[in-house]
Amino acid sequence: MNPETEKKLAELSSYSAQNLQWARLEGGDAFDYPIDYWVAVMGTDVAKGSADFLVRWEPDRYCHFHKHMGKTTVVVLEGEHHVVEESDTETVHKTRKPGHVTKNPAGDLHMEYGGPAGSLLFFSMQADDGVLFEFLDRAGGLLRLVTVNDLATANI
Repeated sequence: MNPETEKKLAELSSYSAQNLQWARLEGGDAFDYPIDYWVAVMGTDVAKGSADFLVRWEPDRYCHFHKHMGKTTVVVLEGEHHVVEESDTETVHKTRKPGHVTKNPAGDLHMEYGGPAGSLLFFSMQADDGVLFEFLDRAGGLLRLVTVNDLATANI
């Protein structure tokens, strides 16, 4: 985590996350699950392929089905958060509470959503080629790539 982001995280206890610049992402009729979440970028380094950001989920709402293309550290800050991982042979539903920390390698594929009161998570990602996420349709087809540059330029 870069020093600027560490400073911003420490400051979160002294002011509301509402003061950050938030971008809302919503789904539409093309999706069979309710998408409604917000992203606030805390810091990026395009040359190094790193990004630190907050994501706030509305109650019982999802983000896009996606794959993490870089190493990811996640901290649950508020609310109950749900992650659903599916493979050909199993479905694993994880419920995470505030204080839960997860470190995942690149390639993590899942659905996730906020609990009954929503959720707020901190993400720190490192993607050597600059690609952070693949947004996918339910069949695994690529809808969009999200890069460090996208976050740095508020193109999300």
